[in-house]
Amino acid sequence: MNVLIIGGGGMIGARLARKLVEIGALNDVPITQLTLADIAAPAAPKAPFPVTTLSADITSAGDRAKLLAGRPDVIFQLAAIVSGAAEADFDLGYRVNLGGVQALLEDIRVAGTCPVVVSTSSVAVFGGTLPDLVPDTHHLTPQSSYGTQKAMAELLLADHSRKGHLDGRTVRLPTITVRPGKPNAAASSFVSGIIREPLAGQRATLPVPRDTGLWIASPDCAVDTLIHASGLPRGAIGPGCAVNGRGLTVTAGQMLQALERAAGPKIAALVDETPDLAIAAIVTSWPRAFTCDTARALGFPVDDDIDAIIALHINENPAT
Repeated sequence: MNVLIIGGGGMIGARLARKLVEIGALNDVPITQLTLADIAAPAAPKAPFPVTTLSADITSAGDRAKLLAGRPDVIFQLAAIVSGAAEADFDLGYRVNLGGVQALLEDIRVAGTCPVVVSTSSVAVFGGTLPDLVPDTHHLTPQSSYGTQKAMAELLLADHSRKGHLDGRTVRLPTITVRPGKPNAAASSFVSGIIREPLAGQRATLPVPRDTGLWIASPDCAVDTLIHASGLPRGAIGPGCAVNGRGLTVTAGQMLQALERAAGPKIAALVDETPDLAIAAIVTSWPRAFTCDTARALGFPVDDDIDAIIALHINENPAT
């Protein structure tokens, strides 16, 4: 099994790589080659099989040729300009999130290898007036450039899959928390920041009202979701080739309550409520709960609760 992770230097990509090295296989098929690619070449984990790292940009034809030269059997396409950055820089968001993905899928078609392609999308493809529980069949109504780009990329993957150029599976991941490291340019960055920074003894900002609903999952659940998606039978998630990953619905206030249960009131008091109308406009346009009938029927994983997610972060970051 030859596996390629595009975006292998990111938090999810690197964690996915470590998990694949740990289990040595993908869906019970031994891995014989793993390639990790990102704008800056990722660090190669120690593995019992060859690991190649590449510096690559999916908007570059030469770099895409390098990515596909090894004729991967499974491709995890995780590269993207995140939500806040895509909203702030219209041209960049479309160049990478749509143009780069379209070019990559076209190159795969020309190569004729028909790999499994697992791509990540976002709940940002939904928006506007939404039901309390969004069904799997709800139409896409993105209210941000990022959500629009992701929706169009979903349709491209489904069409290439329908034509037999590849075997596509798009997973709409919940907002991932708690992300280790530093804040990024995503509009949802605060969802990790209001937990991560206080636990490290630093102040954090909550830019949305406490009653803002959020659809979340842990990093480990996200990785397990991607692996699970890669092993499904062709066509299992339907003609749209897209599935809503399973997540938990919590409010920002409930997250702060869980932080206080885990670390005490002094730590929870490190969060400052500072409204940011631009961030709130993006985040509150996203749905807060899904039926997840398809994901549940197909056995996708789900976290236990917000307390378990915070405990996982604390266990992985004992210094905090």
